[in-house]
Amino acid sequence: MRVLAVCCPDWPLVAAGVAADVPAVVVAANQVLACTQAARSFGVRPGLRRREAQARCPSLVVLPDDPGRDARVFEPVIAAVESVVPGVEVVRPGECVVASGGATRYFGGDAAVARAVHGAVSGAGGLACGVGVADGPFVAVLAAHRNVIVKPDASRDFLASLPVETLRRPELADLLRRLGLPTLGHFAALPPDDVIARFGPDGAFAHRLARGQDHRPLAPCHMPPDLAVSTEVDPPADRVEFVVFAARRLAEQVHDRLVTAGLACTRIVVEAQTEHGEWTRRVWRHDGPLSAVAIAERVRWQLEGWLSGGVGCAEATGGVAPSAGIVLIRIVPDQLVRADGRQLGLWGEAGVGADRVARAVSRVQGMLGPDAVVTAVLGGGRGPAERVRLVPWGEPRAPAGVDLPWPGRLPAPAPATVPSRPVPAVVVDDAGAAVGVSGRCVVTAAPAWLAVDGRPQVRVTAWAGPWPADERWWDPAARRRARFQVTVADGSAHLLALENSRWWVEATYD
Repeated sequence: MRVLAVCCPDWPLVAAGVAADVPAVVVAANQVLACTQAARSFGVRPGLRRREAQARCPSLVVLPDDPGRDARVFEPVIAAVESVVPGVEVVRPGECVVASGGATRYFGGDAAVARAVHGAVSGAGGLACGVGVADGPFVAVLAAHRNVIVKPDASRDFLASLPVETLRRPELADLLRRLGLPTLGHFAALPPDDVIARFGPDGAFAHRLARGQDHRPLAPCHMPPDLAVSTEVDPPADRVEFVVFAARRLAEQVHDRLVTAGLACTRIVVEAQTEHGEWTRRVWRHDGPLSAVAIAERVRWQLEGWLSGGVGCAEATGGVAPSAGIVLIRIVPDQLVRADGRQLGLWGEAGVGADRVARAVSRVQGMLGPDAVVTAVLGGGRGPAERVRLVPWGEPRAPAGVDLPWPGRLPAPAPATVPSRPVPAVVVDDAGAAVGVSGRCVVTAAPAWLAVDGRPQVRVTAWAGPWPADERWWDPAARRRARFQVTVADGSAHLLALENSRWWVEATYD
């Protein structure tokens, strides 16, 4: 799918009304998020600490981050793009994307539709912007930052020369540079299996982006109507403070319905209508599942921008504030994903613990090698120790031969405790004679007493078996074993193996 992206450079500063010739930055958590061209001339870059940026430019103007302001001021740009190509999705304030297939055919090519969108945005207040077209949102946004059009099926060639910092993953980018992989082309050339073994799931995701394989291409998705919620505002509200509570309640209803269905949404449609029939509709896109708070926040941004006269919907109000109060608000989940059931953090943040674990494990693997962190995977085999294998963290967990027929495999349930080495044991009958198994797999006597690792004998209360395992009978070093399940008077249960007339405890049932 061809995707058109519009990016307004240094948008937080543009939204704050700062001129490009003024050295200024927007800071959050003492880190530079955006800077003007004048600040860049002093060596200031996004990602610097506030103190270092001020050291490079003593006259630097420091502004706090205000996402609400950025979203409100971005409304005219969204409306300008929608006047040319409908169905805009907001990636973040300052960046938006839209599927451009139909518009490309209508205007006669990617270049023509890009010129039309650029002209519409420039006419909406004289804003500077970049327009890019590519195969997928990720590549399209990067193309818009460079104001270029990427030919179909040329995404990987376009990305090859870009630095690894383009992935917006500082820790991964730092590691790749230390490994001698400074560009996306170098990173994309690595085999996918090696990437997931060394860098983990997050690295594999970044590797797909570096190869031009967008993780979530734009695809309109029609959701069940019962997931949409709406409410009437009575009396009509002409101030955003009056509709915030209704929007919050709606957001919680949407979230509850999604949770009940085992789903999460990554894109929502927010609609509102006034008493005079004026309306606004906006699509909000997010990198991950939207929480109830995030949904309510986007509703507030949109309605505040509309009621303040920024713009709501050019089709209904012509880019001016509505003439009447809001009487209807509607929220529609527009793109659903399966809820992953991640544990919330202490303050409600989703997936923080899992992300930290993945980053920590990937860092350990980066320092000590892929085999430094392993995870257990169930595979094929007959005995409990044979069926479990350890694979490096992040490698595919497809079981090896787990579905093949294994004559002599133990029946369920599987034992819970498997020692690293089998423990010697003695099994005798009531007469004190050692119990054995004949060549025809017949028990010489019923097991009556069990002694484990030299400890006193314990009475066997029940037993089952034998399960013979004649492995590689054609090999002189072949192994012949017979396994038994036994329970003893002290309440414990064991898996025993008889091999070369010697008894062993292979595992214990809990």
